[in-house]
Amino acid sequence: MTQMPNVLPSVWVCPDENALEEAHIFLKCHTVKYILVQFVDLHGGIKSKSVPVHCLRDLSEDGAGFAGGAILGFDMQPNDPEFMVVADLATLTLLPWLPGYACVRGTGMVGGTPYPLDPRNVLAKQTMRLKERGLRFMTGLEPEFYLLKKDNEGRVVPFDSTDTLDKPTYDYQGITRNAAFLEGLYDALTVVGLDVYQIDHEDANGQFELNFKYDEALKSADSMQFFKMAAKEVANNLGAICSFLPKLSATTTGNGMHVHCSLVDDEGNYLFHDASDPSGMGLSKTAYQFIAGVIEHAPALTALLCPSVNSYKRLITGTPQSPSWAPVFIAYGDNNRSAMVRIPYGRIEVRIGDSSMNPYLATAAIIAAGLDGIDRELQAPSAHSVNFYDLSPRQVDELDVARLPENLNEALKALEADSILTDALGERLVASFLGMKRQEWNAYHCAVSEWEINRYLTFY
Repeated sequence: MTQMPNVLPSVWVCPDENALEEAHIFLKCHTVKYILVQFVDLHGGIKSKSVPVHCLRDLSEDGAGFAGGAILGFDMQPNDPEFMVVADLATLTLLPWLPGYACVRGTGMVGGTPYPLDPRNVLAKQTMRLKERGLRFMTGLEPEFYLLKKDNEGRVVPFDSTDTLDKPTYDYQGITRNAAFLEGLYDALTVVGLDVYQIDHEDANGQFELNFKYDEALKSADSMQFFKMAAKEVANNLGAICSFLPKLSATTTGNGMHVHCSLVDDEGNYLFHDASDPSGMGLSKTAYQFIAGVIEHAPALTALLCPSVNSYKRLITGTPQSPSWAPVFIAYGDNNRSAMVRIPYGRIEVRIGDSSMNPYLATAAIIAAGLDGIDRELQAPSAHSVNFYDLSPRQVDELDVARLPENLNEALKALEADSILTDALGERLVASFLGMKRQEWNAYHCAVSEWEINRYLTFY
């Protein structure tokens, strides 16, 4: 029997051998009593079941059972077999804000086979496509979020009541006066191994961004779900609300989630980078083909990277001085933040996504789009360094640059018509996603807003 260590590491590193035994020791060292077995629904909402730690063997062999018919978008009925999450011990993570608890993710199974509507399985399938070619997809996800509270009149306002500058970007007081939250979140993330390297106050009052180091796509998506969980719990413990809503109001900057992408081979070579690129962007032929695929499938990608009716309140034209940095034009350029794809020398940043995205589905779709560009050797259009925010619609048309879908309904139609993404993500999953999101779109149109009452009550 392995001896318990004198120093308690807070980061679990899954060994190749005796993983179950070592996991029990790790959990015992940290007096963990319960494990939250987790997965996400099609929205990306985190779902859990609490399991006593002594059942870890059962979790890793048989899994924890869930009634699939109760899970949004999973297209299961009350008489279907249970949805079983078989734990991947490599994902075992302590919950620093909740002593005595850990969480684990895994493979969603139904009838003994991976379930095709489990978003994590969908991303795992795309990463396997790459693995078969000796490739890995690396992503860095950049979440933006609001730190809010409700005032005495029930209005949603910034948690820091002094956060009132017209242009609060990088304001030092935004950092120092929210230090209790930011430090608490930093501690919760770094103690379990996330390498946080930057925290800043963003464009809106009460808005922040925290960056952690890139990783393989599946690990990055897992880390993003852990990040959301940690941010909400640390905020809640301070009496605050951490919100990933894409757009809080017409006058606030939206919450984006930019996806930095790199392709790596088994020897660790970054295949998007080529220092001899005559454009000066440091991109390889493979990178340009990947970009071409992303641009080809941009309208359909938008449905998955901007998946709510609120997302399209963020995707508006304007200048950085107006309430949006979100790109709406299907183009790319050297460090160009007004295009949907920015090139930070030698890699690719997809900028259209927001913080409501399901990171598993969004990343899987980006991989599928990019691989289509590589497999068909698509040619990327010309890069644009122009500030699209400054151009008139006619000037944009003269550049032969199209716009992203202007609302969720348009994006859903584009996804439905995109056979490449439908095949990659699975026809059944796409059908379920479309059905769920069209219900959301219809419910949105049935709702009457305060704006409509104020504008039309006595207008006619």
